Amino acid sequence: MSPEQIGFTLLYLGVFLLIGKWIRVKVKWTQNIFLPSSIIGGFVALILGPQVLGKLLAYFDIVSNDSFFVNGIIPEEVQDVWSELPGLMISVVFATLFLGTKIPSIKKIWHLAGAQLSFGWTIGWGQYVLGILLAVLVLSPVFGLPPITGALIEIAFEGGHGTAAGMGETFEKLGFAEGYDLSVGLATVGLLSGVIVGIILINWAVRKNKTKVIENVEGFSDLRKQGIMEFQNREPAAHMTVRVESIEPLSLHFALVGLGVLVGYLIQQFLIWSESAIFSSDFMTYIPLFPLAMIGGIIIQIIFSKVDRSHILNRPMINRIQGFALDILIVTAIGTISLDVIGSNFIPFLLLAALGVIWNVFGVLVLAPRIIPSYWFERAIGDFGQSTGVTATGLLLMRVVDPENDSPAFESFGYKQLVFEPFLGGGFVTALSLPLIYKFGPVPFLLISVVMCLLGLLSGLLYFGRRKEG
Repeated sequence: MSPEQIGFTLLYLGVFLLIGKWIRVKVKWTQNIFLPSSIIGGFVALILGPQVLGKLLAYFDIVSNDSFFVNGIIPEEVQDVWSELPGLMISVVFATLFLGTKIPSIKKIWHLAGAQLSFGWTIGWGQYVLGILLAVLVLSPVFGLPPITGALIEIAFEGGHGTAAGMGETFEKLGFAEGYDLSVGLATVGLLSGVIVGIILINWAVRKNKTKVIENVEGFSDLRKQGIMEFQNREPAAHMTVRVESIEPLSLHFALVGLGVLVGYLIQQFLIWSESAIFSSDFMTYIPLFPLAMIGGIIIQIIFSKVDRSHILNRPMINRIQGFALDILIVTAIGTISLDVIGSNFIPFLLLAALGVIWNVFGVLVLAPRIIPSYWFERAIGDFGQSTGVTATGLLLMRVVDPENDSPAFESFGYKQLVFEPFLGGGFVTALSLPLIYKFGPVPFLLISVVMCLLGLLSGLLYFGRRKEG
């Protein structure tokens, strides 16, 4: 494939992002559920690509096999490049997680976010418990799917599109390439349920006086619903911490993100080499790059916190890079889903999706009030959003119930992420879950998951839930 063809595929990507944004501005129901433009653009690409339009044209014998439109309006070359982008972009997203942030002490995290961590820990490990039980009892004996399907709920719901895409190579190495399409499909269901069910839960909580900050969820401006910043609230997207005659600030920050990914890659290669030299095994080859890119980002942040006296590392600029990479990831991941794989495993797909949604709703309505001692709904809805899709969904839902940041929800959620992210939702546990289940079977990992889930649940119920907070 020529450089011109690769560049052309990126132009296609921009077109579908613009289409997604245009639909978001024009179509009311997409605004009412706060549907991200990248999700809309990804679905449009899926519909206009070979999976839908291409098959419809072939079914009705409208085009010949050598026609440009045999793949819809998205050429095969575009699909080939797009299919590789999610796995690349997730490393960028994870490398940015802690860049530009101040890492607080464990004591401060425990005090401000202990209850939040217990709740999130219970939900995350519970997704493994329920998923593996479903796989062992139903999916494997009835539908012939491998036991690693039990990890799909956590990978897709807690991890989101990025984690699902990042695990694609691992699925292939383990002989279950279909797991990629199923996990991306589940991530889409998770994200949609996150915003739709999340808004429903917020309306319920307001009517039942479960919220302390707001009394209604009406009154959002039309611009906000369309996803356009109100004129009076417009601020710089980032701060210029270096002069452009020396280096473009975006270029500098992108280079630091790239350095974080590179450090993660070097760690990955070192672990693979060490394991091979010492144990003559290949377990580490199944570990994807993105959780190690997160470690690389943390290392860069620690170094900069020691040597960067001018504070040139700007978190808002890092956020822009992270958001750009995530938009690319979501559009290309959804646009290249194999509907054939989902269709051939439709019942297992529905069972996994339904179980994931039910567990997350149960967590908010039943567990959260008993674990989180104050502002329980404002804080739990953030974890609900994250555990059904991405962190951005959790932040969006928290912004709806706490628009002025009057509760401790945002602060406790952010501190909780510092401990939570390295393990679940795309962390090392997520990355290790597939190879561990593949190597040792589902039962040992199920037992570990039960113990971890109970650890979070009991600490929440017996300690944090009994504390009195202001």
